[in-house]
Amino acid sequence: MVVELISVGTEILLGNIVNTNATYLAEQCALLGCSLYRQSVVGDNEGRLEEAVRQALGRSDIIILTGGLGPTKDDLTKEIVAKVFGRELYLDEHTKERITTYMQRLNRSHITENNWKQAMIPEGAIILDNDNGTAPGLILEDRENGKTAILMPGPPAEMHPMFEKDVAPYLNKQQPEGIYSRMVKICGIGESAAETMVADLMDKQSNPTLAPYAKTGEVHFRITAKAKTKEEAEAMMAPMLEEMKKRLGKAIYTTEENVTLEEVVVELLKQKNFTVTTAESCTGGLIAGTLVNVAGASDVLNEGYVTYSNEAKERLIHVSHETLETYGAVSEQTAHEMAEGAAKAANADAALSATGIAGPGGGTEEKPVGLVYIGCYLNGKTTVKECRWNGSRMENRLDTVKAALEMLKEEGLFEKLDEKICIGQGYRGKTGVLGVGHCTCKFQNYVEGCPPLEGDIYEFLKGYIGERTPGK
Repeated sequence: MVVELISVGTEILLGNIVNTNATYLAEQCALLGCSLYRQSVVGDNEGRLEEAVRQALGRSDIIILTGGLGPTKDDLTKEIVAKVFGRELYLDEHTKERITTYMQRLNRSHITENNWKQAMIPEGAIILDNDNGTAPGLILEDRENGKTAILMPGPPAEMHPMFEKDVAPYLNKQQPEGIYSRMVKICGIGESAAETMVADLMDKQSNPTLAPYAKTGEVHFRITAKAKTKEEAEAMMAPMLEEMKKRLGKAIYTTEENVTLEEVVVELLKQKNFTVTTAESCTGGLIAGTLVNVAGASDVLNEGYVTYSNEAKERLIHVSHETLETYGAVSEQTAHEMAEGAAKAANADAALSATGIAGPGGGTEEKPVGLVYIGCYLNGKTTVKECRWNGSRMENRLDTVKAALEMLKEEGLFEKLDEKICIGQGYRGKTGVLGVGHCTCKFQNYVEGCPPLEGDIYEFLKGYIGERTPGK
């Protein structure tokens, strides 16, 4: 199945807007097993857009267009595609009602007449409701010639959810076998080391397959299977997923596609009823900002400190003048005092600090560009980690954020565990609170296995500590 992408909009053509839609859709189409040979950008011009659509349909099975579905006169995508398919437009009452409801949600009592342009639908089109905007998506099928056009809104916040909810399942159904995947996300291990740990799994792959993706401060592995049903695919992927858990252990922070490291950290803090604060120099508030990206972060983050100058470090979080004079702002000692001082100032259970030289200038032979110290205070204990980054200024700052969150996750996982962990045959037939292995099956809480895999033990203890759920 050959797919072609067309991005519509003069602002994209002229470079006023970065075309992130094409990047996203190209990756998603590849994951779905679609053959993608061409993508193009067309401005808001009726003649050139029609030409692009006709050419794309002449060489591809499915064309996906983004943009040009809005209420203004230069939004031409729907009208041009309808013309090419020979379809008339009609006013769809369902879509009109959804637009009205959406506007009311935004407290817009007066809806201008041009908004109803978005409710004009080509005859026979499949309507994709837009839960995040006014313009619906559309699927037009020419079954006689085996051609399909899929139209989606341009804004990524509208397009991404629509693709995941409606378009991806539609594309999957067009193939003899569907493509399904699971994501394994890790932090704390570099790309090269992580790949080495699972290299033999990638060498042996056929179906399912395993592919790495390097991200800022993280590594993601995608397990992909081709099968007739999702259930069959899940069964095929399960052994590889378990083997990944065994090898990568606690470096795995999630196996869910849409879960982020910051979400995991916030959830962990919630489970423990901990509050956190930040003291940031080189990151300039990025750590706090990343936590705030998570809905419900207010349950754990009350305040944070951007202490870029030495004076601010002394005044706000009480880093000693002597420490700054003796060791400098970029030092293990300063990071240590920043974390402890912020925790005390905010009356928080946990604190993260970051101080370093992000670049591109400011480095010395002793303290080069990319040197960063991260402090983590938790439950009366402070740990400092030295990092040496080699990216751009922004890359170094983002790497620091990921490393700080990973550090908090690791430092904070087990400190509330005070029960004795009973392991192995010596506890056969006995009872207790916390056991590992089949011989502890009479315990209130235990993990099955003889012996259990390392990854299984980790997940079991994480759940036990976080939730204190009685029973197996």
